[in-house]
Amino acid sequence: MSARNPSQLHELFQNYFNAQDIDALLSLYEPTATLVPFPGPPVSGHAAIREALQGFLSLKGQMKIEIKEVFQAGDIALLLSRWVLKGTDPGGAAVELSGQTSDVARRQSDGSWLLAIDNPNGAEAAESSGLAATS
Repeated sequence: MSARNPSQLHELFQNYFNAQDIDALLSLYEPTATLVPFPGPPVSGHAAIREALQGFLSLKGQMKIEIKEVFQAGDIALLLSRWVLKGTDPGGAAVELSGQTSDVARRQSDGSWLLAIDNPNGAEAAESSGLAATS
């Protein structure tokens, strides 16, 4: 299923994540998209994004995404959502991760929307990774 509007990207992401469907998750990204895993440096392209997402899927958890704001300017949109992921680590201990996204989506030529930049921890990721601009 394709996202027909920007906010549908996060709805689909939640559904595909909870179904543990890595191929469906990757279908939400442009081929040259960038993901900012936390912690870690940004990665680009489907192969690198697949590898990064596998780490989160290995928690065998359930994700809940609450869409807060979608700002759209023509064929570009900024998605701001809060998310919580509850799962278990390889040792069986409970894990809970959370964050607030700042994702960029782009309308494709067929009218669907795909993620161009997936930054699941927003400004916090940039500050912690040293990516934040300084003045």
